[in-house]
Amino acid sequence: MKSVKKAYFKCPIGYVEVTGTKLGIQTVTISDKKNKKWYVPRCLRETVSQLKEYFEGKRQTFTVKFDIMGTEFQMKVWEELSRVPYGKTITYYQLAEKIGDPKAFRAVGQADSKNPAWIIIPCHRVLGNDGKLVGYAGGLWRKKWLLEHEHAFAQKDLFY
Repeated sequence: MKSVKKAYFKCPIGYVEVTGTKLGIQTVTISDKKNKKWYVPRCLRETVSQLKEYFEGKRQTFTVKFDIMGTEFQMKVWEELSRVPYGKTITYYQLAEKIGDPKAFRAVGQADSKNPAWIIIPCHRVLGNDGKLVGYAGGLWRKKWLLEHEHAFAQKDLFY
């Protein structure tokens, strides 16, 4: 049985919780909930380091291993999400097109909302089909912050 470890740290938009095993990360979430445990287990050190670099503006891509579970469809959506470049955005419709099923944009939105590894699998880079900020489990203000951090929301050419 895999032993799931947890790590916490403060970032500019709240408190990050990272969970994972020696096989890779399972979740990355952000909340307002402060945690008193600040020890970072060995299997999560690289992930925490890369996330801190991201928030410091020193990292644009992640090279961590995953140990996530999802349906075949969710995994396909998350894999495509991982290809959206830093500083760029995509709509749910465009994401559905990229996975080969433009009519599935609502299902893509549902899969996006179940993304277990926020920021690393950049669901914050997905906008509504009209180009507006919509849906983010951590709150729209965090999504806006992340996009502004990546300078995506201020660009004229938002879409890649």
